[in-house]
Amino acid sequence: MFLLIVFFCLSIVFSFLCSIWEAVLLSITPSHAEVLLSQNHPVGPKLKEFKDEIDRPLSAILTLNTLAHTVGAIGVGAQAGKLFGTGEISIGGYPLPISGEVLIAGFMTIAILFLSEIFPKTIGANNWKALTPFTVRSLTFISFILAPFVWISQIITKILKKDKSKSVLSRTDFAAMTQIGVKQGVIKTSESKIINNLLKFDSIQTTSITTPRTVMLAADSQMTLQAFYDKHPTIRFSRIPLYEGELDKVTGYCLKDELLDNILKGNGDKALKTIMRDIIVVKEEQPVPALFNQLNETREHIALVVDQYGGVEGVVTMEDVIETLLGLEILDELDNSEDMQKLARKKWEERAKSLGLIVD
Repeated sequence: MFLLIVFFCLSIVFSFLCSIWEAVLLSITPSHAEVLLSQNHPVGPKLKEFKDEIDRPLSAILTLNTLAHTVGAIGVGAQAGKLFGTGEISIGGYPLPISGEVLIAGFMTIAILFLSEIFPKTIGANNWKALTPFTVRSLTFISFILAPFVWISQIITKILKKDKSKSVLSRTDFAAMTQIGVKQGVIKTSESKIINNLLKFDSIQTTSITTPRTVMLAADSQMTLQAFYDKHPTIRFSRIPLYEGELDKVTGYCLKDELLDNILKGNGDKALKTIMRDIIVVKEEQPVPALFNQLNETREHIALVVDQYGGVEGVVTMEDVIETLLGLEILDELDNSEDMQKLARKKWEERAKSLGLIVD
């Protein structure tokens, strides 16, 4: 009976540990491994190694688990045969229609199911952060002891393994994790919106956030400062594109503050070109991240957007880029239209109706 209990306990204990190690190892996120590594945690480097080549610790776990189940089953079965034989057993003088070996085998199956599978894996999955150091240290030792088996397993898995360079995470995965974070209260809805916008940032082209030329406030560079101010006493925009003769010949822009400052100093008779600055020119199909980098590197806040033929499509500002990233409209005190593209569409419809191109 003593040996039967010993074989049974050893089988369950090792199988219990293997299940915990497996659950913890598979529950550790790549980000947690990077955090431990950046914090110079003692198990950080080894954990990163395990996550990068997860087949190594898994091979050690599966090898030990298989040995525990096999040896335990053989040992328990042999001891049960010696104790109960192959005949029927009786409890309290009443015979049972099963043999002792069958009864022990059934009991061991149930014990393995609950004690070495369900319970430990639940514990490991729910407490993986706290169990990470123990798991890494113990698996390092087990991997060393079972090195020959791990080596053979690695040879097999290398043949079957998919491309290692391919990431297991995609933009869709990050978006899904964001939604889970919102549901669990870890991430706010406003933060989720910004994260989702950031994930889509690279696919947005400049033309999607451009203020169209039909609603773009621009002025002839030959116009005087005072004449422009008289025509636009309430200027809503801080930067005004300047052109020579026609709108398709934009040569620069001027700052509203600089324009008003010169008027106050009595320089209203000067031409707008005297305070003109150079303007960046970008193509309409340029990705927004590239536009952001260009504006940031040149320390500019406005760019002229042109089509494939060089015609002016409109202007785009750093404000437009930030609005796209944050997913909201940044309004100045004097802004009376939340979306200039919607305003452009509305004005076009009004003109089309007046020309009879659209019928209500």
